[in-house]
Amino acid sequence: MSYQFLKSEVPTTEADIRELQQTVQTILEHVKKEGDSALRHYSKKFDNYDPPSFRITADEAAEAKNELPPAVVEELDYAIEHVGMFARAQRESMVEFEKEIAPGMKMGQRIIPVESAGCYVPAGRYPCLTSAVMSVMPAKAAGVKRIIACSPPDRSGSINPGILYTMWKMGVDEIYCLGGIQAIAAMAYGTETIAPVDLIVGPGNKYVAEAKRQIFGTVGIDFLAGPSECLVVADDTGNAEYIAADLLAQCEHDPNARGCLVTNSDTLARDVLAQIDVQLKERTTQAVAGASWQNKGSVIVTDTLQEAAEYANEYAPEHLEVHSKNPREVLGWLKNYGSLFLGERTPEVYADKIAGPNHILPTGAAARYTGGLWVGMFLKVITHMEVDDPASLELAKLTVTQSTFEGMDAHRHAAAIRVRDLEAEQK
Repeated sequence: MSYQFLKSEVPTTEADIRELQQTVQTILEHVKKEGDSALRHYSKKFDNYDPPSFRITADEAAEAKNELPPAVVEELDYAIEHVGMFARAQRESMVEFEKEIAPGMKMGQRIIPVESAGCYVPAGRYPCLTSAVMSVMPAKAAGVKRIIACSPPDRSGSINPGILYTMWKMGVDEIYCLGGIQAIAAMAYGTETIAPVDLIVGPGNKYVAEAKRQIFGTVGIDFLAGPSECLVVADDTGNAEYIAADLLAQCEHDPNARGCLVTNSDTLARDVLAQIDVQLKERTTQAVAGASWQNKGSVIVTDTLQEAAEYANEYAPEHLEVHSKNPREVLGWLKNYGSLFLGERTPEVYADKIAGPNHILPTGAAARYTGGLWVGMFLKVITHMEVDDPASLELAKLTVTQSTFEGMDAHRHAAAIRVRDLEAEQK
């Protein structure tokens, strides 16, 4: 299998990675040691924000609705409803059970929500108003008792009113105007005023993603959701205007966002490159989107459409679009993606905003081993077993045999005394 690269992304250097890791580690350790004073230090340093309290009251959050046009409120309510419906449908697909899998051996599973969850809600250059919806509604559907949300201040010195409105509408228990590495640290370690959580979810820039990587183990995380990615698989029927628009839509998220086209049509590839140049000049976000495309964009031409799909599986993108004559045929070849969008009438931007499937998805090839954020990430599937006397004797004898061979004498003894007593009772 051979690929022709018409455009390749600029790789991140090892020195850049080491610098990122050290920066994040320093801030995490400072917050862990100094608590609220460290939060205030970094809030002033990075966001020029020094409020009496980082916590937003319910009354303050409720007032955010007054800052929004009615049409935006209606759209946000629509998103909350649809994301909630999808999350509840996912929850209903998960079942507890207890079954006698062998004579006298009952085994089963229970599904228990985590006690508390922290939702990181990025704002950045162009805040996605439904970002909080994507993390909070699955937690609500799971039955998490305490849900907190952190989002950085905007230029006005508060959480973006659209984001804040959704937090209030969904009934988030605690809302903090706090962003970046320091927010992740506060939720993971706790401070004098913020109790730690059990699980942290949500996307963010490379600093947030690295912070989540470093605090994993102290708390749980969903996955490492870094700068956005979109890969388009297309054949010669692809619409170059659509494909260019969809790639640039992801590029405008962040200068480090990744856009990729892989196609078996050299003509389409060159048409898309030309369209990107045209459309970039028309976008008000061309500075960010252009930097992203210049540094992280790529266009690859393969011999066949199936090879294009195989390349997509190696890439394992966050978002995967299929623009082909028969998208359902390509579906059977695809296995590694965060979320899939079939056909040119199903652009990823729908899910980014309001559709229902979650837009918090794995990046950096993590789709090889995990899907996106869903209600199940807030749920623990925990198992139990109960055996009767005959089954206990059977298992005890087998455990003695294996433990003896392994040299694990305490294990052998714990089983052997059951053998002793159960056989005595049979006499």
